[in-house]
Amino acid sequence: MRLIDLSQPLYHECPNCPVHPLVQAEIAADHPTDSWRMEAISLVSHTGSHLDAPLHKLAGGMSIDEYPLEAFVGPAYILDLRGSEPDRPLDAAVLQESVNQLGVVTLQDSIVLLATGWGDRRAREDEWLYHSPFVTPDGAQWLAEQQIRGIGIDHYSVGGSREPLNAETHEVLLSRKIWIVEELRFPEEVFTLPQPHQFWALPINFRGFSGSFCRPVLVVG
Repeated sequence: MRLIDLSQPLYHECPNCPVHPLVQAEIAADHPTDSWRMEAISLVSHTGSHLDAPLHKLAGGMSIDEYPLEAFVGPAYILDLRGSEPDRPLDAAVLQESVNQLGVVTLQDSIVLLATGWGDRRAREDEWLYHSPFVTPDGAQWLAEQQIRGIGIDHYSVGGSREPLNAETHEVLLSRKIWIVEELRFPEEVFTLPQPHQFWALPINFRGFSGSFCRPVLVVG
């Protein structure tokens, strides 16, 4: 068995959602003075590769720890949307065409991963922060109608930065208890592998949280 890492690294002031505080990371103790080394970090739970639970957008919604761990493990299809230009809307027509190209009969209970290529463009720059491709509300509705289990994208927000579209996209998905994994990165290798893939993205055991960091991987072999 081999694992292909789909995660983005976390580090001091790494790129993240611009409405969130910057990631702060410092060495809290080190060998010369303390005989041990450890780091102190400050960041919101929706930073780096992370999962959104319904509570993230819906008052009274499920928290991340209310999902069984098995929910975050399953068959996944990667939709190759690389080359997506800034501000590209990923609507129902775009998503359906991409699925049709795979020859997939049904997406029911599967995980859909959107590879826009923007995971490789991660930077604290205006274009990445504010002009990413995004799933539209009607695209989210189409995915929900396919009865998918989860959706992922290689950017900090599946709905981009535009309001109210971002909120509407999240509401459509999360109201169906479809979890969202954001801030992925797809190595070139994954596009040469047969589909579906076996996907894992286990959350930290945060009690009552609206989301969690995770380490998304594909299992090969």
